Amino acid sequence: MRVTIDNITIEVEEGTTILNAARKIGGKAVPPAMCYYSKLSGTGGKCRTCLVKVAKTSDKDPRPMPKLVASCSTQVQDGMVVQNLTSPEVVEERKAIVEFLLINHPLDCPVCDQAGECDLQDLSFGYGLEETRYEEGRREFPMTDIGRFIKLHMNRCILCYRCVFLADQLTDKRVHGILYRGDVSEIGTLISAAVENDFSGNMIDVCPVGALTDRTARFKSRIWFLKPMDAHRECTKCSGKTVIWTYGNEIFRVNARKDKFAEVEEYICNECRFEKKEMKDWIIEGPTEIRRESVVSANHYEHLKKPSIIHPIEGTTEQPEKE
Repeated sequence: MRVTIDNITIEVEEGTTILNAARKIGGKAVPPAMCYYSKLSGTGGKCRTCLVKVAKTSDKDPRPMPKLVASCSTQVQDGMVVQNLTSPEVVEERKAIVEFLLINHPLDCPVCDQAGECDLQDLSFGYGLEETRYEEGRREFPMTDIGRFIKLHMNRCILCYRCVFLADQLTDKRVHGILYRGDVSEIGTLISAAVENDFSGNMIDVCPVGALTDRTARFKSRIWFLKPMDAHRECTKCSGKTVIWTYGNEIFRVNARKDKFAEVEEYICNECRFEKKEMKDWIIEGPTEIRRESVVSANHYEHLKKPSIIHPIEGTTEQPEKE
């Protein structure tokens, strides 16, 4: 099927969503997504940040769709024409959605462990207002203890449901979910049960904001002061392939490896994530490839430059080969 997104045409398979078609193109053609997660079935359609304009439905039906549609759940049709950033209507709508998401979100960025790798932070930087227009009181929730490894900040939650879908599809028994309705909806457990299954830590990786954070790394360091390194170990529960965040010879935290869309490639167990914090526990593979737009790339490596080789006797200098 042929689809055009922001004046770029690409061929995709039948059943592909607009969002996944845009991801094949890459760059600015990709709409943001706060709730959709390609590796979890049932996600999408909740945050509305990925809304796009369909200027032409298909070759058979050239009429535009009457309203903006969620690109994460709308399948492409042959000859479809989609406008993302090329549509002023989409940009204004996205600004409104970001403003809506920030209505109850606290200004915790200076103390939040997710700062520097937060999807909402990036989204608000691109589409947010300088000042809020909201005059009512913010929604607030009491602190809830959901276990010894994960810290829940419900005030920061945007109800994307990712952690609920993850627990449903990755673990045998889910003990947390969405409680209540409307603006008092919250993530919680029945009678304050602890979330302690072997893969519960992956909820931290799928959370797009700082609502779920690692207790073992809480307030220890900003991520831009740490160096992410690909590492692995022999593990009987998971693949053992992780990213360790180091400062010198100290490991501050461990998380699963992610692709260029910040989605987990392989889920890891709690033993690898929370209990293996010694360098001797890991086999270091090398520096993690980081996204250029990430704050981690500032003052850090992106490409390792090979040094030139000087031959003093011959009086020549051998320049490194260009990659």
